[in-house]
Amino acid sequence: MTLRFRIGAFVVCGALATARAGAQRGSRAMTLDWMLSDSGRRVAQLPQTGWLASGGLVMFDARRSPTERTIERVDLTTGARHVMVDAHSAIASLNALVPASARQVALDWPDAFDATGAHALYVIDGDLFVLDLASARFDRLTHTPTEEHSADFSPDGRMVSFVRENDLFVVDVRTHRETRLTHDGSATTLNGTLSWLYWEEVFGRHDVGYWWSPDSKRIAFLQTDESRVPIATFVDVAPVHPRIITQRYSKAGDPNPRVRVGVIDVRNPSTPAWMHVDAANGLLLRVNWLPGSARLAIETLTRDQHTLTLAFADPVSGRAMHILDEHDSAWVNVHDDLHFLRDGKSFLWASERDGYYHVYRYDDTGRLLNQVTSGDFAEASSGGVPWVRQSVLGVDEAHDWMYFTSMRQSPTERHLYRVHLDGSGLTRLTTTHGTHQISMSPDATWFVDVHSTADQPPTLEVRGAGATTSGIELASNTGALASFNISYPELIRIPARDGFLMPATIRRPRNFDATHRYPVIMEVYGGASSPIVEDAWYSWTLLYQLLVDKGFLIVQVDNRAATAISKRLEDVAYGTVGRSEVADLGDAATWLASQPWVDSSRIGVWGWSNGGYVTLNLLTRTTQFAAGISVAPVTDWRYYDTKWSEAFLGMPQANPAGYDSASVVLRAANLHGRLLLVHGSYDDNVHPQNEQAFIDALVRAGKTFDYMVYPMRKHEIGDRPARRHLYQTMIEFWERNLLR
Repeated sequence: MTLRFRIGAFVVCGALATARAGAQRGSRAMTLDWMLSDSGRRVAQLPQTGWLASGGLVMFDARRSPTERTIERVDLTTGARHVMVDAHSAIASLNALVPASARQVALDWPDAFDATGAHALYVIDGDLFVLDLASARFDRLTHTPTEEHSADFSPDGRMVSFVRENDLFVVDVRTHRETRLTHDGSATTLNGTLSWLYWEEVFGRHDVGYWWSPDSKRIAFLQTDESRVPIATFVDVAPVHPRIITQRYSKAGDPNPRVRVGVIDVRNPSTPAWMHVDAANGLLLRVNWLPGSARLAIETLTRDQHTLTLAFADPVSGRAMHILDEHDSAWVNVHDDLHFLRDGKSFLWASERDGYYHVYRYDDTGRLLNQVTSGDFAEASSGGVPWVRQSVLGVDEAHDWMYFTSMRQSPTERHLYRVHLDGSGLTRLTTTHGTHQISMSPDATWFVDVHSTADQPPTLEVRGAGATTSGIELASNTGALASFNISYPELIRIPARDGFLMPATIRRPRNFDATHRYPVIMEVYGGASSPIVEDAWYSWTLLYQLLVDKGFLIVQVDNRAATAISKRLEDVAYGTVGRSEVADLGDAATWLASQPWVDSSRIGVWGWSNGGYVTLNLLTRTTQFAAGISVAPVTDWRYYDTKWSEAFLGMPQANPAGYDSASVVLRAANLHGRLLLVHGSYDDNVHPQNEQAFIDALVRAGKTFDYMVYPMRKHEIGDRPARRHLYQTMIEFWERNLLR
């Protein structure tokens, strides 16, 4: 799916609320220079943490100066940090192994730890290095002109697996003996690594293409055939003679990459055993080993995305047994909530079959034992990308608890709960309002909580899963903005015409005068179950402060399909993408225009990616907005990837009228208000073709507009110079068109 950002929360319908008492206030004014300084960019930054397979918690604090950064182990009972490696000695050891041009000045967070935490794995300039933490000595495992990537330790820590030139390898950590496991990797045959479609949409921006068996004897891997996938091109403008960059990209109606699952014995790597599970022209979603290493769980999704199938396969013969199907008349979402209990004879499985995301327990034949969670609320992902669901964070079998995050308390909050596997004893464990992003220890007896609210940057704490008291704070950013005069969001609901209450936030100047009519900038995203209104720290808070200080009101609204409250609401977008969002968000604009403190002639709208698409819909389907900024928008779903285009609209060959209806290119002549279009010329997610097709239609219709292209930037336009330029361009656009 496309890029999104986070925010906000709830209060009363249609009424302005006072800022929370806990929000800190100062006298200092926000500036663009401070916002983009190291201090400004660290406002929401916290140390990285990770759980070892053995249960220990490790931490790395990149907020420290490079010479002070190191890997630490956290005492779970006291919160004390203990240095695990002498970083100065480790860097000296590493620099003795690399040429002068590759010398390092600071230790980084590793790519992986072994199970005990004794060794850390690094990929540095495309080669593999293992750091012995106790001795602070690096060992170089590979030294090749080609790049190694997607590296990991085997569960027993004796080997490191990796991908080189689209083939899968292992190397013995002690002897450095390297073994090639596959031999047919090429530009279109990928072993153990992912195509763009699978990396982005199926595995949520992680290159997860192979899986060690728990006993470290076999590796299951994906083999991808991209030979039928069309090629997209980009032009690098830097060379005198421009370089052409290519990408395999399946657009709506195109062939998907063909993917199959192989299993290979790392001790005797002959021909892989191929699992008898075929995704046909659909998608192969997940591969998981069952406890004991004797079976594989494989999930597939039909091309129409109406049916997901779970099967168990024998890793030697490849024979597969059907376990269960999930059906949805719109589309079935991808999730990571398949959890096997230790005996391997029962498992937990997530489903939206009753309209809400809940967990069910099955035996290993596919017989339903019971529903574990139920009710008119959805479980909620704890971090990660919104289009890959994951709610279950741990299972403590010894005490019969399942831990999960949910929106049960409020559609704009995320809390940790636990429940017995029979569905009894449901208890909320996090009580402080806001959003809690949780990471649990492997035995589900401890958890790390990254907690934030709409008016407080995140804090990091650790606590026992059964504790009734607050945890131990490990890091906090709550005072980072104490000296600034920040206008934090107020949390409201805006009614749609049918009475549905849309989550929304509003930011207003400190000297707000209810008798004055203000210009409004409304942010939208609109994507399926991808809310921007959460009681959480939001990435645009500092930029919005610059605009509030200039006299704007900033409003954010989630249309019903975006709220993530239920699958039923999400499915409103099925077959009506573009129109369903406009119905709700147009109602939000109508409500705003009716408020005595809003100048109805000066309402603007903006969004990024899917939000850019929604912005263009609002500017071409309504006359409610005086101006809009659309960044990296889809403009015709024929130009976007198979996963989401076809989820919303089916195959374009079978539904050309639906694609035409959803296209803003075909409605360019209806553009109302001033428009700023923004795109990166190397956007390999939403291709520049989208922007250019819309621009061509605007030119043909005689519509004037503003346009900013960022050469060789991708979808996020994320480097500091480009972001500074983009923010300044946006601010000046709003000033020209709404401050009059």
